[in-house]
Amino acid sequence: MFIGREKELATLDRLYASDKFEFVVMYGRRRVGKTALISHFIQNKNAIYFVGVESNSQQNLDNLSSSLFEYVTCSVSDSSFRTYQAALEYVFQLAEKERLVLAVDEYPYVARAAKSLASTLQLLIDKYKDKSKLMLILCGSSMSYMEDHVLAYKAPLYGRRTAQMKLLPFDFADTCKYFPHFSNEDKALVYGIAGGTPQYLLQMDDRLSIKDNIKNTFLNPTSSLYEEPENLLKQEVREPALYNAIITAIAGGASKMSEISTKVGEPTNICAAYLKNLLELGLIQKETPYGEKPSRKSIYMISDNMFRFWYRFIPDNASVISRGAADLAYARIAPHMSGYMGNVFEEICKQYLWQLLLHGQSPVQFKDLGRWWGTDPTDKKQVEIDIIGEQDKETALFGECKWTNEKVDVGILETLQARSKLFHYQNIQYYLFAKTGFTKGCRQKAAEMENVTLVTYEDIVES
Repeated sequence: MFIGREKELATLDRLYASDKFEFVVMYGRRRVGKTALISHFIQNKNAIYFVGVESNSQQNLDNLSSSLFEYVTCSVSDSSFRTYQAALEYVFQLAEKERLVLAVDEYPYVARAAKSLASTLQLLIDKYKDKSKLMLILCGSSMSYMEDHVLAYKAPLYGRRTAQMKLLPFDFADTCKYFPHFSNEDKALVYGIAGGTPQYLLQMDDRLSIKDNIKNTFLNPTSSLYEEPENLLKQEVREPALYNAIITAIAGGASKMSEISTKVGEPTNICAAYLKNLLELGLIQKETPYGEKPSRKSIYMISDNMFRFWYRFIPDNASVISRGAADLAYARIAPHMSGYMGNVFEEICKQYLWQLLLHGQSPVQFKDLGRWWGTDPTDKKQVEIDIIGEQDKETALFGECKWTNEKVDVGILETLQARSKLFHYQNIQYYLFAKTGFTKGCRQKAAEMENVTLVTYEDIVES
């Protein structure tokens, strides 16, 4: 069953319906569902699907030729075109008579081995674009390659694309669609441990408990997820050991550049280069207090939930796990899950606020959402605000998120109200988000203030 990607499919269908030459560049991290999206889209269409392999140019040309002959003759052939130009020109000519999709998956593998391929495509696109009904899709998992060698201004194919798609992991709402049998709380937990990457979600079974899912995947040495982060780094980078050390340092609480550098024992200029690559891969994110420019206060966080969970719990328990003691490993992890879910719940709440805005239901027309931290000048203490969103210099929203089994009391609202006074907004809307609900006192105070919205986790799931 195909889940999600409604916007991407709608875009592809619209381009296909144009019945003229279209060139779509699609890219995104490994396991994010690019191949599944292409496969679903080309069902019941005249389409040639070709996936590049990490081999030499001739091997990929032979494979492309096989795909073309199979499409034309509906049978496998050992024949091969002599050049990529001959093969691709044949496709463009086929598409002069009928709508045809050519999807080249893992394009970077092909292009790296055939250095002139991009220029050949440029030549053929310019020659045939006005008379061809070809819909060309170039897809790749190497995001840096796709951005630098396909989308960039100096790339031969620059200016030829008619659409581009950067596929991201699913948000919480789409993730929930995978698991109709999980309880609402378990849906949040599975999002926290597997994130929104489809390939990881498929490893989870909503007929089992979250405990059993964790034991069967992360705590099972034979599971594909057990070594997934390290294996993915080996595929994406040249020196996985140092990247691994940097992510481990961040997972262990080293969030500033100086802290990461000290933890891994490398100069900051070396760490900066590696962090830049991890940012491009979408595995970490750089965060600055909301409304402030990047500075020494900026911190690094693991952005992918599966990586964050893995690096937070698996390396420390690797010896126990390798001996088959999954129950013991889980017993060590379980007490920390509520604290771990705090940041996950914040992200879920932000997504909820974005949905309110997009559906015209937000009282504040914010431009962005973020977190703020800094010093309270009154008591000289470090304080934090989970969510801030500014509409203009006069209007903003402030939010606080609590993933605990206790109901949120009035003190949380009063603290948020006090911290909002560190800013100078005249019109403020407050949002309190709670896993289990609010005390009577908190509800009474919110009713008196008239600019407070109380949202339970159940409200989010059922919205």
